Amino acid sequence: MDVPRTLDASRAAGRALRDRTPRRAHDELVFPDRDPVAIIEDQNRERLQHLVPLRIGRMLESPFAFYRGTAATMAHDLGHGPRTGVHLVACGDAHVSNFGLFASPERRVVFDLNDFDEAADAPWEWDVKRLATSMYVGGRDKGMTESECFEAARLAALGYREGLAAAFAHSALERFAFEVDTETIEPLLRKEGRKELHRTVRKARRRTSEQVVRRITTRAQDGRTRIVDQPPVTQHVDTATVEELVPLVEAYREPLRADVRLLLSQFELVDFVLRVVGVGSVGTRCYILLLEGPAGEPLVLQVKEATRSVLSTYGGMPDALPAGLVPAGPVYAQGRRVVAAQRILQAHSDPFLGWIDIEMPERTGRPRVDFFWRQFRDMKGSVELDRLTTVQLTRYGELCGRVLARAHSQSPGARVAHGYLGRSDAFDLAVARWARAYADVVERDYAALEAAVASGRLPAERGT
Repeated sequence: MDVPRTLDASRAAGRALRDRTPRRAHDELVFPDRDPVAIIEDQNRERLQHLVPLRIGRMLESPFAFYRGTAATMAHDLGHGPRTGVHLVACGDAHVSNFGLFASPERRVVFDLNDFDEAADAPWEWDVKRLATSMYVGGRDKGMTESECFEAARLAALGYREGLAAAFAHSALERFAFEVDTETIEPLLRKEGRKELHRTVRKARRRTSEQVVRRITTRAQDGRTRIVDQPPVTQHVDTATVEELVPLVEAYREPLRADVRLLLSQFELVDFVLRVVGVGSVGTRCYILLLEGPAGEPLVLQVKEATRSVLSTYGGMPDALPAGLVPAGPVYAQGRRVVAAQRILQAHSDPFLGWIDIEMPERTGRPRVDFFWRQFRDMKGSVELDRLTTVQLTRYGELCGRVLARAHSQSPGARVAHGYLGRSDAFDLAVARWARAYADVVERDYAALEAAVASGRLPAERGT
């Protein structure tokens, strides 16, 4: 829909939408029969085939791990349910484990969304349902009662609704500049939660390029630093050499800010490896690049393949961000989409964020592969959900809802969503009911994957 220009008109438009799509209607779980294993197989076709068993093995660790790896299945299902028709720059995979800590350019530790591979122009409520359902599925994995899981899902939706209200109490410029740092989080936590936050922050501060290099490299006989192979998670490849990658580093550097280009001009690429990361991303091309500065100081970059968002391929959304945010071309640049979405949705983004596309079918086996670049583990940290009590996890989910609202509030469509939600808890309760029903779907789909592996339909490599 076209978003009215003013805040008051946008709120009024949102309230009017309640007649067409009542807030309570968001508990309707509607989707046709589908084979969840077939969706996984379809995604596997574009993956590095030797890593597919590892992907399946990681998804089989638990229903929550499975949920993390099946954003495509959920996008398919959301595409068949009720929706408001209000779009914005959506994360596309806003489950609770995709929030975390990282360093701002000023070297402060901030808390925000941290995964944008699936970002797209999509309904705002899809992100809320993805988050709320992750609370329900994750709660079951922890052994929480059904009422506790329901409350965790409800509070995630409430956090989002109240977060939008708080965001629109400020001007657009204030919303743009607002960040969530550890000092903002601490008052929201009880004593035990603050201890866990402090532990996570201390751990994040230690995760620097220097620490990564100490852990994963060795000094070769020629005196050069070299990354140690740890297959299948970390290993060198024979499809390209360091010398052949240098022009790609230059291509990545070209569109960056002048100060970052100048900084990178002082670093030399010395090694790179294929690196397995996450759950849902396993099998996509992801590399770790080691660069050294003039005094031997390390800089570690991650170069990750950017494929079409699952919101587009399975959810029926446009294969693009809203008009004008990413320049159109003969082929849509998926890496540029991911980078643009991250800069929009995060309060502070990595200054090393960048993108390239590669047209080397003889090396990649495909006409074109898009990549986005970022720092690897630069003071990045995630809350370990297994360490949280039921109350702590519930409060954490509410915090994630508020942070998601801050991210969405950068888009004009969020003004309409704010008016639609209002002060009632009708949407919160409907989303919690939907999350409960969809958690049952996740468990059935998980059982279907287990059966597919047991029958030999899919290979699985566990424990790595």
